[in-house]
Amino acid sequence: MIRKEEIERAKEYFGNILEEQIERAERIKSSLTPMDFSKIRPIVIGVAGGDGIGPIIVSEAERILKHLLEEEIRKGDVVFKEIEGLTIENRVRVMKAVPDEVLEEIKKTHVFLKGPTHTPSPGDPYPNIESANVALRRELDLFANVRPVKNPLLNIDWTFFRENTEGEYILGSMGLDIGDVSIDFKVITEAGSERIIRMAFDYAKKTGLNRVSVVTKANVVKKTDGRFYRVAERVAKEYPEVKWDHWFIDIFSAKLLDPERRSDFKVIVSPNLYGDILTDEAAQLQGGVGTAGSANIGARYAMFEAIHGTAPRMVKEGRAIYADPESILRASVLMLRHIGFNDKADILEMALDMCSIYERKIVVTGRPGGATTKQYGDYVLSWIENPNLKEEWEKAREAFISKAKRGE
Repeated sequence: MIRKEEIERAKEYFGNILEEQIERAERIKSSLTPMDFSKIRPIVIGVAGGDGIGPIIVSEAERILKHLLEEEIRKGDVVFKEIEGLTIENRVRVMKAVPDEVLEEIKKTHVFLKGPTHTPSPGDPYPNIESANVALRRELDLFANVRPVKNPLLNIDWTFFRENTEGEYILGSMGLDIGDVSIDFKVITEAGSERIIRMAFDYAKKTGLNRVSVVTKANVVKKTDGRFYRVAERVAKEYPEVKWDHWFIDIFSAKLLDPERRSDFKVIVSPNLYGDILTDEAAQLQGGVGTAGSANIGARYAMFEAIHGTAPRMVKEGRAIYADPESILRASVLMLRHIGFNDKADILEMALDMCSIYERKIVVTGRPGGATTKQYGDYVLSWIENPNLKEEWEKAREAFISKAKRGE
């Protein structure tokens, strides 16, 4: 039987959490305006390999980025900074999701390219410390997770805006057990919802896409998801040129797979957990989670990463050198755009399309017999250096789509 004292302790515990979240909501209201990278020199790019296959794929991305930014590095306009210590071994050593000294080094950068990091789960040999990703998003206030997904064959071109610092994840390690009852918390604030929703509407307006789909479960989760919906309804009134609609997460997940409807979607915005699930589902339609990159954007900092995990089985079986770097390279495209190098982002994106979609002379399978990480990187560089890249890309894309329409 649960004693009265346990319930009182739980009330006090919840009261402390509530006070912290109210203070956080007030801080959001006074958050900094976005950085203008056209006025920042040098731009400091932090690089951390992480765990498992992370160091291998990040190293390849760094090699390609340094090639693309060779002139900027020479002029001192761009500086790369290696971030050490963001490994599971070091994190466990100090029992922190992100060690203090590592966080301080990250805060000396403007943008941060990060490999996947290991998060212990039940049965794991490591202690159950918090996810480094969740901690970094919180500590750096990276409120927007932005993930584009494209597949010309399926006629889909989506951009997901996932709220990144609230929902079920912000207090994911702070639930409590009382007897046979387990309680977790979900937090959604007015200010936190507004900034991600406004970013999605701004993007739809600036790109001319002019459609935003808001995804919640507000019919059942009435307080938190209900607030997210109400904020969307309010913000939408400021963008009369942008069409918007509201979907429940379950049916929207199904409609992403519906050939008759999925090409209608353009910009999608959702609370944290739903966005996590939807973007992995969407990435599968693009070719798998290994083909998608992710941007985590705040007012001051931004972190770019692959959306897949550390692939411990590949490492254990000695196959890490065959890891596919496409996801971290797609994230590098997003990073280049974020810091204002759109022309270089276009080059890298077209090169990746040629290597992974249109030409595919070298294929990464994750196993011997397929290309190694470096071989794929060399393939990408060969297209980057091709003076006819844009013309070849346009021709290949047109041929690819025409062939698909013929059913070949």
